[in-house]
Amino acid sequence: QVHLAESGGGLVQAGGSLRLSCAASGRTFSNYAMGWFRQAPGKEREIVARINRTGGMTYYADSVKGRFTISRDNAKNTVYLQMNSLKPEDTAVYYCNAWRSSDYALRMTDYVPNYDWGQGTQVTVSS
Repeated sequence: QVHLAESGGGLVQAGGSLRLSCAASGRTFSNYAMGWFRQAPGKEREIVARINRTGGMTYYADSVKGRFTISRDNAKNTVYLQMNSLKPEDTAVYYCNAWRSSDYALRMTDYVPNYDWGQGTQVTVSS
């Protein structure tokens, strides 16, 4: 059973930066693409960013492109999300999870989580 533990959230002013981390237990971390997701109050969960197994290919939602950077350290079983130029609309609970093998769904309606969801980490951006 793999457990995901997100951290690094907090309260920041618009224009500020945060770096989120997601530590995964288990030995299969490097076998799967990983990603960050977020859910704002009253809204559906959405895919924010995705990184393939080796870290050589990434995807970003249009709303964060150019501001957020996803990376991973397979030796540490950890995936990161560097968030710069934060906006109030980035306020949400951020989660990480993995894609199942050979799955490349980029719409939340098509996405099937590989692991149980963790607690997430709250990001609040004030204007």
